[in-house]
Amino acid sequence: MKREISFKSEFDCSQEELFDWHERPGAFARLNPYWEPVEILSHKGGIQDGAEVKLRLGFGPVGLTWHLCHQNYVKNQEFSDLQLSGPFSYWCHRHIIGSNKSNPANETAVLEDKIEYRLPLGMLGDFGGKAFTIKKLERLFAFRHRVTKADIAIEKIVKAVSKENKKMRILISGSSGLVGKDFSEYLAHKGHQVSRLLRSKNKLGDNDVYWDPDSGILDETQLDGFDAIVHLGGENIANKRWTDEQKAKIRDSRIDSTTLLANAIAKLKNPPKTFVCASAIGFYGDRPLEVLNENSQPVKNDYLSETCVAWENACKPAVDAGVRVVNTRFGIILSPKGGAMSKLLLPFQMGAGGNLGDGQQDMSWIALDDVIYALHYVLEDTSISGPVNFTAPKPVSNADFTKILGKVLFRPTLFPVPKFACKLVFGEMADALLLASAKVYPEVLNNSNFQFAYPDLESALRHLLGKEQVKLDEPELAMAS
Repeated sequence: MKREISFKSEFDCSQEELFDWHERPGAFARLNPYWEPVEILSHKGGIQDGAEVKLRLGFGPVGLTWHLCHQNYVKNQEFSDLQLSGPFSYWCHRHIIGSNKSNPANETAVLEDKIEYRLPLGMLGDFGGKAFTIKKLERLFAFRHRVTKADIAIEKIVKAVSKENKKMRILISGSSGLVGKDFSEYLAHKGHQVSRLLRSKNKLGDNDVYWDPDSGILDETQLDGFDAIVHLGGENIANKRWTDEQKAKIRDSRIDSTTLLANAIAKLKNPPKTFVCASAIGFYGDRPLEVLNENSQPVKNDYLSETCVAWENACKPAVDAGVRVVNTRFGIILSPKGGAMSKLLLPFQMGAGGNLGDGQQDMSWIALDDVIYALHYVLEDTSISGPVNFTAPKPVSNADFTKILGKVLFRPTLFPVPKFACKLVFGEMADALLLASAKVYPEVLNNSNFQFAYPDLESALRHLLGKEQVKLDEPELAMAS
């Protein structure tokens, strides 16, 4: 049986702006939910008639290819995706964009996603897959509309603070990492030209730049012409147990690469206007009961704090050359695609989650979406320089984090991990990453025009994990299966 399902939302922008958001390169990548294993194999021709997109769904040998073709393109009004081959017997997705003119003083846009589909295997597939399919579509389109609304909102904020409001040439290191990959795609969708700073010559694209920070190799002349450089590289801090050798690797990968970049920038006749360099709230060390902001001082005799201090100090040659430098002190970045949250998910999903230690340690977290938005914001707001805390405005205790994650996943949280067990498994890393306490507030962002899309933990987790409670219209069509 062929069915129709629709999802409609109102957006605080014009009809033309909403259509333009969908027509930009990279829009499809922005709309892929975090929890779905989807890879874009190819997307040629935009969204106009005849353009095609191929997706890889699932992992490994169980994955399949979904081949779609765009049609029915009407500028500023609609376009459709028709399945050529894939998981459905029939699939046609209409994107219908209109305008709500009920309030002439505040005209808004309306997006309706209308899908007609037929499941495979006839009545058997319909009987076994109807509820499952509807639930997946509810989660998918709730996510898509939230992302679109948040993107449009931050665009307005950025335009309000940007002095030049121009498309930039931006060079990014760590472009394949958790933050770098999404940030690169986001910037490309905004129309900026993104180049990658890569260690592998075999992966270089036309506009990419090669370097080898371990050997001190970087041709600074290749940095000419960039408006901004964003340095997100560094050894994964939670990749391995912290031996003395691994700690040296973590430290050196950050300080040596930053020193190399900062010195290269300082030598340029026309250096970039902005150098954004990653840092971390490890700068503050273990500080239970304290309230911390960008003016708080580091602690002594703490490996992470001393590493972050040296990391930020390595930017000094760029500062001395008159370049605006922003040190982004990242908190715990939440995403099911990587980082701490991806490691926590499995035990929680199995109902085996619980507090780490006594659960009283403060966790200063931030949703990956807000990391991307805040990075874009500090690139554009030239009044911001120096350290900026990338943390949500509402830090929580580990006990509250555990409780809220269990609630979102609808799982019990009855299995705490004692401190000795954390230390037994993770060694020194446990004290620094799992049991340390730091209540860090984003004072610089809070005092600016920036607005967090996900300021509280529950809304962030529901968004990231697709656990919003939504319902779509689902009228059945009287058509043959």
